[in-house]
Amino acid sequence: MSQYEHTCMIRGDGGRTIRAVLDRICDKWTLLIVTTLEQGRLRFTDLQRQIPGISQRMLTLTLRNLERDGLVSRTVYAEVPPRVEYALTPTGESLIPPALALAGWAMEHITEIEASRAAYGERAG
Repeated sequence: MSQYEHTCMIRGDGGRTIRAVLDRICDKWTLLIVTTLEQGRLRFTDLQRQIPGISQRMLTLTLRNLERDGLVSRTVYAEVPPRVEYALTPTGESLIPPALALAGWAMEHITEIEASRAAYGERAG
């Protein structure tokens, strides 16, 4: 039995719980938002400005899901217009090291991955 063979059966639900969590945290926008919030509290427009390519809708949906999952906190200040800031929770902060490790792995292996994609493309036609 492999060291990781049991992971799909964690919680006895056939891996559904693990897949749901991984779907959330492995999403490209989630990782970009989490690593952007590592610098501290940011307003919505600041987040959008610092994450190239993210639409307002996708940022809203991702922040809402991250708040629901307890990775991001949302603070609304009673001002006119209302000011809303987002910050990582301790759980969200704990995601930074594995996220950076994954990004490091991708940067370390990008040359091999691109070469493999090119070779596959040539074989596939």
